[in-house]
Amino acid sequence: MTNAQVTALQYGFIGFLALWTVVLVPQLITQLARHGGLRPRGIATTGAVLLYGCMTLAVVFLPLPGPGARRLSQTAQLHPFQWITDIHTEMLKHGSQWFMTQTFQQACLNVLLFVPLGVFARVLWRRGLTGTVLIGFAASLAIEFTQVTANFGTAPYVYRIFDVDDLMNNTFGAGVGWVFGALLLAVLRSPIGVQPARRERVHFAETR
Repeated sequence: MTNAQVTALQYGFIGFLALWTVVLVPQLITQLARHGGLRPRGIATTGAVLLYGCMTLAVVFLPLPGPGARRLSQTAQLHPFQWITDIHTEMLKHGSQWFMTQTFQQACLNVLLFVPLGVFARVLWRRGLTGTVLIGFAASLAIEFTQVTANFGTAPYVYRIFDVDDLMNNTFGAGVGWVFGALLLAVLRSPIGVQPARRERVHFAETR
């Protein structure tokens, strides 16, 4: 992870704290009025979604180009699996192992970036695998389109590359997240978690 990405994450976390402060108070008031008490699961879920959203947007769009920043010589990369060729080139240039190359690490980060989205789609929104993959693809495409249009013209020029490999890796990450979410739900719904309650009901029936 580069210094720029670390700085972007710091800004994203600050943005999350500011946004959650604004959202948290109305949520607490609503829960107290509607349910007569607080629901920690709902508060935690809202926090997790906001944290993911803020951190993702920060990594994708920050840092913004400064006055002396160099413009990109290439604004679009449309060759699928170009990152594999780039890994080979980087290995020849620097003599490093493939898993230590910046290209490989960046590809992994692009996959991991969308894993939480896949988990949310399965656990919170109850989407199937196909629906989750489509959500991941649509979200990634929206990000790439925003980047190639210089944030819809609000940035002075295009400072991020539209990369079809990013689109593929992001979508794959959403699918991986869906699998994790499905496994999590399977563990929570396993008979092990409900067995003590069944024994208690049987014991109660016998005493009567």
